Amino acid sequence: MVMKRITILLMTIVSCQMMFAQHDRHVLLISIDGLRPDFYLGEEWDTPTLKSLMKTGVYADGINSVFPSVTYPSHTSIVSGAFPDKHGIFYNVPRTSKDSHWNWEYERIRTRTLWDAAEEKGLTTGAVMWPVTVGAPITYNFPVRRPYGNEKGDQLTVTTPVVTPADLMPRMRSAGVVTSGEQFRHENVDQTIGEMARYIIKNHHPVLMAVHFINVDHVQHVHGRDNIYVKEAVRNVDNQIEKLIAVLKETDLYDRTDIIVTGDHGHVDVDKVFSPNILLKKAGLISADSWKARFATAGGAAFLYVKEDRYAKQVEKILGTLPDAQRQLFTVYSRDDLNKIGADPDAALALGMKKGYVANSGLKGKIVKDRKPVAAHGFYPDFKEIQTGFIISGPGVAGQNRKIDFEMGIQDIAPLISRLLDLGLHVKDGVFHDGILRLKQ
Repeated sequence: MVMKRITILLMTIVSCQMMFAQHDRHVLLISIDGLRPDFYLGEEWDTPTLKSLMKTGVYADGINSVFPSVTYPSHTSIVSGAFPDKHGIFYNVPRTSKDSHWNWEYERIRTRTLWDAAEEKGLTTGAVMWPVTVGAPITYNFPVRRPYGNEKGDQLTVTTPVVTPADLMPRMRSAGVVTSGEQFRHENVDQTIGEMARYIIKNHHPVLMAVHFINVDHVQHVHGRDNIYVKEAVRNVDNQIEKLIAVLKETDLYDRTDIIVTGDHGHVDVDKVFSPNILLKKAGLISADSWKARFATAGGAAFLYVKEDRYAKQVEKILGTLPDAQRQLFTVYSRDDLNKIGADPDAALALGMKKGYVANSGLKGKIVKDRKPVAAHGFYPDFKEIQTGFIISGPGVAGQNRKIDFEMGIQDIAPLISRLLDLGLHVKDGVFHDGILRLKQ
């Protein structure tokens, strides 16, 4: 009996040693929705935490998003290393959705992700408000889920049933972390996200922790790129990141954690709307209840879908005969162009709007009209304002205060994390760039 107890004790010790060996390295992945590089490069932005991470690590003055440059496709590319044509998340809302059901469910993703690779390695993971993670193989997960259709209730009410594990929400309520749906109002939500993330880090030490802050994007949509409310939101999220770093230090994880701060897209000031479906309506290609060709729009982008190939040729002719004043509002991207950037393979072509203009799917009114000045995204990712930011700092990073001298996209982040955590994730499009991490991994 004594020998049996000794054997069990030794097995427990070995098991614990193996468990802690798996946790020698951690990654904290932070996404600031609508992050622009000037938030950490510009002196006018009150972001001491971001600027400190930049000075102690490697950073970019801009990295490319996907097309359309919107939240759900972008965040899926960050964790999969794939473009939308591979991972299958083409828009925030599927273009066939009739009840405002967004791309919330993880089962919609067609490729493997960091979550799959970490689960296969037996690693503990955590995520707060990361898009397309309802049902994902994440150990501690508060996903994005909102009311849709005829559902009633606030975000907390509809999300609680899909939080994993099932006892996570009761425990966070007991700890006073999340007690009311009011905490998810735009002015409160980033603080709530930060508090949930700190709870998971402090109590569960995830090897990979992903946090998605959302209010910076919201205020830019409402007020434009540069406004006192944007500065306040950016300052608040910087403070939340400072608190996340503090809890890493409290739990003795800081010296083992590489911190990545990135985003999904930038923002562009706009004050006019272009409605391409009005052109198709005039040509008899679309009506209120049927269509042969139609544009699905996403901010600064419009994707053409056709019932038959011949309608695409007809639309190309329509676009080509527009007055110069209208033709100069956008760039036409052919199917070959869309293949190169990994956009929706079902689209016949796409329009990338010029700065100052967004597209909508309306069928009435003027083709071009004024709108309230705001900021938007969705644009083809080939100019500075639509780029997002990238900073990486920690023990696995090569150098300090060093700006990368090569072109990088958000799809290149998954290979970095895979290498840091030895996940062995084989990505479809992302590239592992030498020079960011220390050579010896």
